Amino acid sequence: MSTYLLVHGAWHSGPCWDRVVPLLESAGHRVFAPSLTGLGERKHLRGPEVGLDTHVDDVVGLITGEDLDEVVLVGHSYAGLVISSAANDVPDRVGHLVYLEAMVPEHGESAVDVMPVTQGVIDRAVNCEPGWLVPPLPELPPPAGLFGVTDPADAAWLRSMLSDQPVRCLQQPVRLDNPAVDAIPRTHIHCTVRPEGFPRRPVPATQPNGTPAQVWELATGHDAMVTAPDELAALLLKLG
Repeated sequence: MSTYLLVHGAWHSGPCWDRVVPLLESAGHRVFAPSLTGLGERKHLRGPEVGLDTHVDDVVGLITGEDLDEVVLVGHSYAGLVISSAANDVPDRVGHLVYLEAMVPEHGESAVDVMPVTQGVIDRAVNCEPGWLVPPLPELPPPAGLFGVTDPADAAWLRSMLSDQPVRCLQQPVRLDNPAVDAIPRTHIHCTVRPEGFPRRPVPATQPNGTPAQVWELATGHDAMVTAPDELAALLLKLG
């Protein structure tokens, strides 16, 4: 039995994994898919002080509170920053890092460093009331859709899980100064249906632990957990 900890991206919440969780559990694994502070059912906890460090504490607190080991730690999109700093804090408890359509940072980088287009999102938030909340990205015509979701029913379901996110999450830097985190193997899962204007940072040929990079692809949009749960679960099960 493996333990999977699925961390959602910006504006999302834990239930976005609801189509993936039962597939992993039915294969005999333990799965956690929490909502981060200030999002989803925890929206009432948001405030201008909530940032990346808050979300890292959420993940580390769950890992230590549940006494989890050899965790397959999956971060979607913005949560690539979250899982990186979380692994930096508890590298001995993380067995694998999975970057699903995720920002992959270096030490000291923020979301803007990894994906400069994020600065425009921050600027719009700062210049509007209340000045510290970033609304979800707008729905666009296909194939972009709502985070890559174009089916009307799926988009409506996803929309019910989205909420504004504190801007501090996109401004705080990642901590990756623990040498032990470099030993953790990594897998990158890239979705091939992408809108223009959101370039992906290339994955180096060699992982920090010295082994060749492992990059898998899914022929779907950004929110693969909504649009391709079976295919995504099949890839994750290879790591369990």
